[in-house]
Amino acid sequence: MKKLLDYLITSKTRIKLLLKFFLNAEARGYLRSLAEEFGESTNAVRVELNRLTEAGLLEAKNEGRTKVYRANRGHALFEDLHNIVKKYIGIDQLIEEVLRKLGNVELALITGDYAKGIDSGIIDLVIVGGVDKGYLQVLVEKAEELIRRKIRILILNRQGFEKLKGKFEEENALVVWNQLK
Repeated sequence: MKKLLDYLITSKTRIKLLLKFFLNAEARGYLRSLAEEFGESTNAVRVELNRLTEAGLLEAKNEGRTKVYRANRGHALFEDLHNIVKKYIGIDQLIEEVLRKLGNVELALITGDYAKGIDSGIIDLVIVGGVDKGYLQVLVEKAEELIRRKIRILILNRQGFEKLKGKFEEENALVVWNQLK
């Protein structure tokens, strides 16, 4: 999938923007911060932001003197792009391979760079529930091979999660599994 998307979308900047805004729909950014984050010129980022905005995939909103961009959740292709980006990163396989087989996972969140839409090669996953750590390690190793990314896991019980919940909300953590009642 990774190579296919690279062939379909030849602009690396556009791919970075799609990852940023469609992996976590809560992600927001403005021109200078995006250019700095991607290590790209503001002009290259501006061109792609304009294209994606003209296509209706991104929304731009003025906040003071700054134009802030985010994914247009109302666009007909939003869910499709969100799913394509998850496949590109491999999160769909991560969920299938790790979470469904553990049994007692109440909640799973992606935090860190991936929650911000940055493909850093390391996926930070928070799991709330009781799991067999040995079995989890085997599943994580399999998933890492499949998606060619490192997975760091933090396992919390519900009380531990409640203590850190505000931090996760502040970071716009991406919920990938939710069985909380």
